[in-house]
Amino acid sequence: MGGMNANEETVEIREGTIRLGQLLKLASLVEDGVEATELIRNGLVKVNGDIEERRGRQLGIGDVVEVNGQRVRLVARG
Repeated sequence: MGGMNANEETVEIREGTIRLGQLLKLASLVEDGVEATELIRNGLVKVNGDIEERRGRQLGIGDVVEVNGQRVRLVARG
């Protein structure tokens, strides 16, 4: 396993899953739901390296979301 990527941040989530649209706001990758929808519609959001076009996609611990070169990894809240 390599070290943490310099441009990768982590976001702690309490419950088992979180929707992609919610995560984008929680991680401050977007200002609001409208921006989230636009980014997703334009194919600018990746989940685990693949373009994701469903705003309601359920994400869980260990998933990595990437927007404009910023990566966020979901981790369990301790």
